[in-house]
Amino acid sequence: MREIHVDEIRDTVAQLCKDATCLLPDDVVGALETARKTEKSPVAIKVLDQIILNADLAGKEMLPLCQDTGTAVIFLEVGQDVHITGGDLNEALKDGVGRGYSEGFLRGSIVDKPFSDRKNTKDNTPPVVHTDIVPGDTLRIQFMPKGGGCENMSRFTIMLPAAGKQGITEFVLKTIEEAGGNPCPPIIVGLGVGGSAEYAMLMAKKSLTRKIGDANPDREESAFEAELLEKVNALGLGPQAVGGVNTALAVHMMTHPTHVASLPVAVNLQCHSARLKEATL
Repeated sequence: MREIHVDEIRDTVAQLCKDATCLLPDDVVGALETARKTEKSPVAIKVLDQIILNADLAGKEMLPLCQDTGTAVIFLEVGQDVHITGGDLNEALKDGVGRGYSEGFLRGSIVDKPFSDRKNTKDNTPPVVHTDIVPGDTLRIQFMPKGGGCENMSRFTIMLPAAGKQGITEFVLKTIEEAGGNPCPPIIVGLGVGGSAEYAMLMAKKSLTRKIGDANPDREESAFEAELLEKVNALGLGPQAVGGVNTALAVHMMTHPTHVASLPVAVNLQCHSARLKEATL
Protein backbone atom coordinates (compact mmCIF):
# COMPACT_ATOMS: atom_id res chain seq x y z
CA MET A 1 0.00 0.00 0.00
CA ARG A 2 1.40 3.38 -1.05
CA GLU A 3 0.40 6.56 0.76
CA ILE A 4 -0.24 9.92 -0.92
CA HIS A 5 -0.96 12.95 1.26
CA VAL A 6 -3.83 15.24 0.33
CA ASP A 7 -1.52 18.27 0.45
CA GLU A 8 0.45 16.88 -2.48
CA ILE A 9 -2.78 16.34 -4.39
CA ARG A 10 -4.01 19.86 -3.60
CA ASP A 11 -0.76 21.50 -4.71
CA THR A 12 -0.63 19.42 -7.90
CA VAL A 13 -4.17 20.37 -8.85
CA ALA A 14 -3.45 24.05 -8.22
CA GLN A 15 -0.50 23.95 -10.63
CA LEU A 16 -2.48 22.01 -13.24
CA CYS A 17 -5.16 24.71 -13.16
CA LYS A 18 -2.62 27.42 -13.97
CA ASP A 19 -0.80 25.41 -16.61
CA ALA A 20 -3.89 24.11 -18.38
CA THR A 21 -5.45 27.53 -18.84
CA CYS A 22 -2.29 29.00 -20.36
CA LEU A 23 -0.44 26.20 -22.18
CA LEU A 24 -2.12 24.57 -25.16
CA PRO A 25 -1.07 20.90 -25.50
CA ASP A 26 1.45 20.10 -28.23
CA ASP A 27 -0.92 17.72 -30.02
CA VAL A 28 -3.53 20.47 -30.35
CA VAL A 29 -0.98 23.02 -31.57
CA GLY A 30 0.26 20.50 -34.12
CA ALA A 31 -3.27 19.82 -35.35
CA LEU A 32 -3.95 23.54 -35.71
CA GLU A 33 -0.74 23.99 -37.70
CA THR A 34 -1.75 21.11 -39.97
CA ALA A 35 -5.17 22.70 -40.43
CA ARG A 36 -3.44 25.95 -41.37
CA LYS A 37 -1.49 24.16 -44.12
CA THR A 38 -4.54 22.40 -45.56
CA GLU A 39 -7.05 25.26 -45.31
CA LYS A 40 -8.24 26.72 -48.61
CA SER A 41 -10.28 29.72 -47.47
CA PRO A 42 -8.21 32.95 -47.15
CA VAL A 43 -10.43 34.18 -44.31
CA ALA A 44 -10.16 30.85 -42.49
CA ILE A 45 -6.37 30.94 -42.85
CA LYS A 46 -6.30 34.33 -41.15
CA VAL A 47 -8.46 32.96 -38.33
CA LEU A 48 -6.13 29.99 -37.84
CA ASP A 49 -3.13 32.34 -37.86
CA GLN A 50 -4.71 34.30 -35.02
CA ILE A 51 -5.53 31.14 -33.06
CA ILE A 52 -1.96 29.87 -33.37
CA LEU A 53 -0.51 33.28 -32.48
CA ASN A 54 -2.81 33.47 -29.44
CA ALA A 55 -1.57 30.07 -28.23
CA ASP A 56 2.05 31.17 -28.66
CA LEU A 57 1.58 34.42 -26.76
CA ALA A 58 -0.42 32.75 -23.98
CA GLY A 59 2.37 30.27 -23.40
CA LYS A 60 5.13 32.87 -23.42
CA GLU A 61 3.32 35.28 -21.10
CA MET A 62 1.50 32.63 -19.01
CA LEU A 63 -1.82 34.30 -19.71
CA PRO A 64 -5.12 32.47 -20.23
CA LEU A 65 -5.70 31.13 -23.73
CA CYS A 66 -9.33 32.26 -23.42
CA GLN A 67 -11.16 34.62 -21.08
CA ASP A 68 -13.51 31.71 -20.31
CA THR A 69 -11.36 29.60 -18.01
CA GLY A 70 -14.10 27.01 -17.93
CA THR A 71 -15.68 24.52 -15.61
CA ALA A 72 -12.98 22.70 -13.67
CA VAL A 73 -13.35 19.08 -14.78
CA ILE A 74 -11.09 16.52 -13.12
CA PHE A 75 -10.60 12.92 -14.22
CA LEU A 76 -9.00 10.76 -11.52
CA GLU A 77 -7.51 7.30 -11.91
CA VAL A 78 -6.93 6.04 -8.38
CA GLY A 79 -4.73 2.98 -8.06
CA GLN A 80 -6.35 0.35 -5.86
CA ASP A 81 -3.08 0.09 -3.91
CA VAL A 82 -3.08 3.81 -3.04
CA HIS A 83 -4.05 5.13 0.40
CA ILE A 84 -5.02 8.82 0.54
CA THR A 85 -3.88 10.28 3.86
CA GLY A 86 -4.21 13.56 5.75
CA GLY A 87 -7.79 14.48 4.92
CA ASP A 88 -10.65 14.28 2.45
CA LEU A 89 -9.73 13.71 -1.22
CA ASN A 90 -12.63 15.74 -2.60
CA GLU A 91 -11.83 18.66 -0.31
CA ALA A 92 -8.22 18.56 -1.50
CA LEU A 93 -9.38 18.71 -5.12
CA LYS A 94 -11.68 21.64 -4.34
CA ASP A 95 -8.96 23.47 -2.41
CA GLY A 96 -6.50 22.88 -5.25
CA VAL A 97 -8.86 24.37 -7.81
CA GLY A 98 -9.63 27.33 -5.56
CA ARG A 99 -5.96 27.99 -4.95
CA GLY A 100 -5.00 27.57 -8.63
CA TYR A 101 -7.67 29.95 -9.90
CA SER A 102 -6.98 32.52 -7.19
CA GLU A 103 -3.18 32.46 -7.51
CA GLY A 104 -3.41 32.45 -11.30
CA PHE A 105 -5.88 35.37 -11.35
CA LEU A 106 -8.18 33.19 -13.46
CA ARG A 107 -11.80 34.06 -14.03
CA GLY A 108 -14.30 32.39 -11.73
CA SER A 109 -17.17 31.12 -13.86
CA ILE A 110 -19.04 28.82 -11.48
CA VAL A 111 -22.29 29.89 -9.84
CA ASP A 112 -24.03 28.23 -6.91
CA LYS A 113 -27.82 27.61 -6.85
CA PRO A 114 -27.95 27.19 -10.64
CA PHE A 115 -31.70 27.78 -11.10
CA SER A 116 -32.18 30.56 -8.53
CA ASP A 117 -29.57 32.83 -6.95
CA ARG A 118 -26.69 31.94 -9.33
CA LYS A 119 -24.17 33.53 -6.99
CA ASN A 120 -20.56 33.29 -8.21
CA THR A 121 -18.37 31.10 -5.99
CA LYS A 122 -15.46 33.44 -6.88
CA ASP A 123 -12.74 30.76 -7.20
CA ASN A 124 -14.31 28.43 -9.81
CA THR A 125 -15.11 25.77 -7.21
CA PRO A 126 -16.36 23.17 -6.79
CA PRO A 127 -14.86 21.06 -9.59
CA VAL A 128 -16.70 18.30 -11.45
CA VAL A 129 -14.87 15.08 -10.58
CA HIS A 130 -14.97 11.69 -12.31
CA THR A 131 -13.15 8.86 -10.52
CA ASP A 132 -12.02 5.45 -11.76
CA ILE A 133 -10.44 2.78 -9.58
CA VAL A 134 -7.62 1.10 -11.52
CA PRO A 135 -4.84 -1.40 -10.79
CA GLY A 136 -1.56 -0.02 -9.42
CA ASP A 137 -0.23 2.33 -6.77
CA THR A 138 -0.37 5.70 -8.53
CA LEU A 139 -2.86 8.55 -8.75
CA ARG A 140 -3.37 10.07 -12.20
CA ILE A 141 -4.98 13.50 -12.35
CA GLN A 142 -6.25 14.99 -15.62
CA PHE A 143 -7.49 18.57 -15.46
CA MET A 144 -9.74 19.98 -18.19
CA PRO A 145 -11.04 23.56 -17.99
CA LYS A 146 -14.11 23.16 -20.21
CA GLY A 147 -15.44 26.35 -21.77
CA GLY A 148 -19.12 27.20 -21.62
CA GLY A 149 -19.56 27.93 -25.32
CA CYS A 150 -18.62 24.43 -26.42
CA GLU A 151 -20.14 22.67 -23.41
CA ASN A 152 -23.49 24.31 -24.13
CA MET A 153 -23.53 22.51 -27.48
CA SER A 154 -23.55 19.05 -25.86
CA ARG A 155 -26.37 16.81 -27.07
CA PHE A 156 -27.77 13.41 -26.11
CA THR A 157 -30.34 11.06 -27.53
CA ILE A 158 -31.38 7.43 -27.28
CA MET A 159 -32.09 5.96 -30.70
CA LEU A 160 -33.74 2.75 -31.70
CA PRO A 161 -31.04 0.14 -32.34
CA ALA A 162 -31.91 -0.02 -36.04
CA ALA A 163 -30.66 3.57 -36.48
CA GLY A 164 -27.10 2.23 -36.46
CA LYS A 165 -24.17 4.11 -37.97
CA GLN A 166 -26.40 6.15 -40.25
CA GLY A 167 -28.44 7.45 -37.33
CA ILE A 168 -25.31 8.28 -35.33
CA THR A 169 -23.80 10.10 -38.31
CA GLU A 170 -26.92 12.18 -38.89
CA PHE A 171 -27.11 13.08 -35.19
CA VAL A 172 -23.46 14.17 -35.07
CA LEU A 173 -23.74 16.28 -38.24
CA LYS A 174 -27.00 17.90 -37.09
CA THR A 175 -25.45 18.74 -33.70
CA ILE A 176 -22.44 20.42 -35.31
CA GLU A 177 -24.49 22.28 -37.94
CA GLU A 178 -26.83 23.68 -35.28
CA ALA A 179 -23.87 24.60 -33.06
CA GLY A 180 -22.36 26.78 -35.79
CA GLY A 181 -19.68 29.07 -34.38
CA ASN A 182 -20.74 28.68 -30.72
CA PRO A 183 -18.19 25.97 -29.83
CA CYS A 184 -15.35 27.97 -31.47
CA PRO A 185 -14.26 25.63 -34.27
CA PRO A 186 -12.10 23.97 -35.34
CA ILE A 187 -13.45 21.60 -32.72
CA ILE A 188 -12.71 18.17 -31.37
CA VAL A 189 -15.81 15.99 -31.45
CA GLY A 190 -16.28 13.73 -28.43
CA LEU A 191 -18.68 10.87 -29.11
CA GLY A 192 -20.02 8.35 -26.60
CA VAL A 193 -22.09 5.43 -27.87
CA GLY A 194 -23.73 2.74 -25.76
CA GLY A 195 -23.87 2.09 -22.06
CA SER A 196 -26.65 4.08 -20.41
CA ALA A 197 -27.78 7.70 -20.60
CA GLU A 198 -25.32 9.05 -18.05
CA TYR A 199 -22.48 6.79 -19.13
CA ALA A 200 -22.73 7.79 -22.79
CA MET A 201 -22.39 11.44 -21.75
CA LEU A 202 -19.35 10.61 -19.61
CA MET A 203 -17.71 8.70 -22.46
CA ALA A 204 -18.25 11.63 -24.83
CA LYS A 205 -16.49 13.96 -22.38
CA LYS A 206 -13.73 11.52 -21.47
CA SER A 207 -12.94 10.81 -25.12
CA LEU A 208 -11.72 14.41 -25.36
CA THR A 209 -8.76 13.52 -23.12
CA ARG A 210 -7.26 11.36 -25.87
CA LYS A 211 -4.42 13.08 -27.70
CA ILE A 212 -5.04 14.08 -31.30
CA GLY A 213 -3.20 11.58 -33.46
CA ASP A 214 -3.43 8.72 -30.96
CA ALA A 215 -5.30 5.93 -32.71
CA ASN A 216 -8.46 4.39 -31.33
CA PRO A 217 -7.41 0.83 -30.42
CA ASP A 218 -10.63 -0.57 -31.90
CA ARG A 219 -10.27 -0.80 -35.70
CA GLU A 220 -13.99 -0.45 -36.41
CA GLU A 221 -14.31 2.61 -34.19
CA SER A 222 -11.14 4.11 -35.69
CA ALA A 223 -12.55 3.75 -39.20
CA PHE A 224 -15.86 5.30 -38.11
CA GLU A 225 -14.01 8.25 -36.55
CA ALA A 226 -12.20 8.91 -39.85
CA GLU A 227 -15.47 8.67 -41.76
CA LEU A 228 -17.20 11.10 -39.41
CA LEU A 229 -14.30 13.57 -39.50
CA GLU A 230 -14.45 13.69 -43.28
CA LYS A 231 -18.20 14.32 -43.24
CA VAL A 232 -17.95 16.95 -40.50
CA ASN A 233 -15.33 18.88 -42.44
CA ALA A 234 -17.43 18.58 -45.60
CA LEU A 235 -20.06 20.72 -43.85
CA GLY A 236 -17.91 23.73 -44.73
CA LEU A 237 -18.38 25.63 -41.45
CA GLY A 238 -14.64 26.10 -41.06
CA PRO A 239 -12.67 27.86 -38.33
CA GLN A 240 -14.92 30.08 -36.21
CA ALA A 241 -17.66 29.24 -38.75
CA VAL A 242 -16.29 31.67 -41.34
CA GLY A 243 -16.24 28.90 -43.94
CA GLY A 244 -13.50 26.45 -44.78
CA VAL A 245 -12.46 22.82 -44.81
CA ASN A 246 -11.34 22.56 -41.16
CA THR A 247 -14.45 22.47 -39.00
CA ALA A 248 -12.98 19.73 -36.78
CA LEU A 249 -9.48 18.64 -35.86
CA ALA A 250 -10.52 15.16 -34.76
CA VAL A 251 -13.39 12.86 -33.83
CA HIS A 252 -12.79 10.78 -30.71
CA MET A 253 -15.19 7.96 -29.92
CA MET A 254 -15.76 5.69 -26.93
CA THR A 255 -18.28 2.85 -26.78
CA HIS A 256 -19.71 0.48 -24.19
CA PRO A 257 -22.05 -2.52 -24.41
CA THR A 258 -25.66 -1.44 -24.10
CA HIS A 259 -29.19 -2.75 -23.60
CA VAL A 260 -30.71 -4.72 -26.47
CA ALA A 261 -33.49 -2.13 -26.80
CA SER A 262 -31.27 0.96 -26.73
CA LEU A 263 -28.70 2.94 -28.70
CA PRO A 264 -27.59 5.84 -26.47
CA VAL A 265 -25.58 8.49 -28.32
CA ALA A 266 -23.87 11.52 -26.75
CA VAL A 267 -21.91 14.33 -28.37
CA ASN A 268 -19.59 16.65 -26.45
CA LEU A 269 -17.76 19.30 -28.44
CA GLN A 270 -14.40 20.77 -27.47
CA CYS A 271 -13.30 24.18 -28.75
CA HIS A 272 -10.00 24.87 -30.52
CA SER A 273 -8.64 25.90 -27.12
CA ALA A 274 -8.64 22.22 -26.11
CA ARG A 275 -7.02 22.69 -22.72
CA LEU A 276 -5.85 19.64 -20.78
CA LYS A 277 -2.98 18.96 -18.39
CA GLU A 278 -2.20 15.92 -16.28
CA ALA A 279 0.10 14.63 -13.56
CA THR A 280 0.74 11.25 -12.01
CA LEU A 281 1.61 10.98 -8.33
